Amino acid sequence: MSISVSNNPSALLALQNLNRTTDQLGQVQDRISTNLQISQPKDNPTIWAAAQGQRSQVDGLGAVTASLNRATSISDVALNAGQTVLDLLGQLKTQSLSAQDAQLDTNERGSLNTDFAGVLQRIAQTINSAGFDGSNLLDGSQSANMKFLATATGPRR
Repeated sequence: MSISVSNNPSALLALQNLNRTTDQLGQVQDRISTNLQISQPKDNPTIWAAAQGQRSQVDGLGAVTASLNRATSISDVALNAGQTVLDLLGQLKTQSLSAQDAQLDTNERGSLNTDFAGVLQRIAQTINSAGFDGSNLLDGSQSANMKFLATATGPRR
């Protein structure tokens, strides 16, 4: 006696249930592997299309974040260098006031002059090394048309 699936309603029902379970298992595995409830257009086209638009916006905002972080870094480097120059200018003021003392001899004035020139050199080095990612706001080489992304739609001026 031979039993065929096409003649056996119980076997046919069991096969349908097995196929449905296999399909559901595939969907669960797809959700787990992609970490998305809707990972393909065939899962739910409307929600998938909305999710694609949101993913695009998130990617665009990632670029904006990177651009604003770059702008922040450039300004932080310039600010720190400016503070260093301000401190060095304070030293120059102190030295120039010390040089006005009538009690100083030629050697002492020469020493103050050497120190003064050294501080001036440190100021120049600080300004020249105040660059980040090819941008230096202190040395006068930066063009005025620096642009950064402020929205996901493009640069603002």
